[in-house]
Amino acid sequence: MSGNDDSGGPAAGHVVRDGLRIAFLDWGAGRFDAEPLVVLHPNGFCAGFFDPLARRIGDQFRVVGVDLRGHGSSDRVVDQRRLGNDDMATDVLAVADHLGLDRFSLLGHSLGGGVSIETAAAAPERVSAVMLCEAIAVGRFEADVEGGAPSLAVTARRRRPVWPDRATVRASYGSRPPLDALAPEALAAYVRWGFVDRDDGQVELACAPETEAGIFDSRSRHGPLQTFQRLGGVSAPTSVLAGTLTDLAAAWFVEQAEILGTEVVWVEGGHFFLFEDIDRAEGLVRFHLG
Repeated sequence: MSGNDDSGGPAAGHVVRDGLRIAFLDWGAGRFDAEPLVVLHPNGFCAGFFDPLARRIGDQFRVVGVDLRGHGSSDRVVDQRRLGNDDMATDVLAVADHLGLDRFSLLGHSLGGGVSIETAAAAPERVSAVMLCEAIAVGRFEADVEGGAPSLAVTARRRRPVWPDRATVRASYGSRPPLDALAPEALAAYVRWGFVDRDDGQVELACAPETEAGIFDSRSRHGPLQTFQRLGGVSAPTSVLAGTLTDLAAAWFVEQAEILGTEVVWVEGGHFFLFEDIDRAEGLVRFHLG
């Protein structure tokens, strides 16, 4: 592992599983006096997206963020059959094994929430608590689940992959929904870690548009329907949070909460509410996982 060049930044490392390089960021490398917290990002994003929040809560938690396969610094994957939530959960456990995290909490947002469910169900003896933020795990018929997926997949495939520089990316993303609602430091973190430098001086999306689209299209992978069925296997105390302005179906989160024996915590904001106000996010994490 090698640390970032800025004070308080995460150390970077990786494991190899299933023939893939799975990268991670560790904001508390070498610390054994803080509770391990594994954070899992939304589709199309990366572990570095959590950087502002990880720095805020580093006094209490050793935060480890995993770049889910196909994202961030992990190897690119475009084959939908290799983008299942179950495989990603096994990757997460491989990172935890590598770091010696025998027991840890989970914070997952969107896709990361789905992978958190799979992880908690696969290794209940290792997960102490779970915080789900608009986890994509749905119990309805596939026709209903996929109702919005084609448009999301189409939009993902249309994403511009190559940009002149990060400043241009930040100005563009920060001026239009949904990322215009992000806290400035969260947007900056995504632009920093979610793009890779090219030899020609430009920058490119770390997550290929086809990877993001393949995850939105769950027909040929272990996706939201299968993950919903795993909720009954989650035994750790679990909180279910959702944004009041979410563009997803509120019933999804109500159903998740019912199975988990809790109630939805509604937080002002949209689908990315956790990253819209970092002060509030800090409070939420300390309350639900502290």
